[in-house]
Amino acid sequence: MDQFNQFVESVSNFFGGGDHIPWSTPDVILGCEREVAEAKKDEAEDRINESIMRLSWALVHSRQPVDIERGIAMLEASLTNTSSPLQKREKLYLLAVGYYRSGNYGRCRQLLDQCLEIAPDWRQALSLKKTVEDRITKDGVIGIGITATAVGLIAGGIAAALARKN
Repeated sequence: MDQFNQFVESVSNFFGGGDHIPWSTPDVILGCEREVAEAKKDEAEDRINESIMRLSWALVHSRQPVDIERGIAMLEASLTNTSSPLQKREKLYLLAVGYYRSGNYGRCRQLLDQCLEIAPDWRQALSLKKTVEDRITKDGVIGIGITATAVGLIAGGIAAALARKN
């Protein structure tokens, strides 16, 4: 019975995505936006940067594509001003999450490779990289299945046309 449950779980993960990346809500995003606005009023540079990072996290973890794109844009704009390897690693990882959520698995994998150059044993990046590679493999398998089905239908149509002709 345990093997059957594992099989069912693996099939559902295959077709459902199976990632374990958390989602944010519109309320969390709104709270982070308020936090950024308050930090800008205080003009405390460290507080502004921290609140922008929290907002970026919330945006790339959103279910809304427009939020994800906004988070990606914010992170890419702030990446050039990052000198600390730890901050760069965090921003690269959040960018990878954003690109994963938007379906750009190739760019996601590139960013994860850059993260892992900074911190080779970072579990979050390693876990997301495995998820991305599994997703790329799954998409390839589905693509092959669709192609094989199309070829089979075309061949069947040709065979039926030839059989009717004779």
